[in-house]
Amino acid sequence: MTVVKVLELVGESSQSWQDAANQAVVEAARTVDNITGVEVCNWTANVDQGRITNYKANVRVAFVVDGNRRKAKV
Repeated sequence: MTVVKVLELVGESSQSWQDAANQAVVEAARTVDNITGVEVCNWTANVDQGRITNYKANVRVAFVVDGNRRKAKV
């Protein structure tokens, strides 16, 4: 049986919302294997003197749980 977990993260970028979402996935991939997808839930940004200074993307990253890593006691 395949089990998928979902992590909720916030990515940040000074470049764009797309880069903010990508940064969240890149950071998650440093410690999470088997990432299969991402859902962007919300876009926000910081504004200073009428200009966007930092883009933020709230994302849900899905990954398949490796059932061979730890055997559950049944």
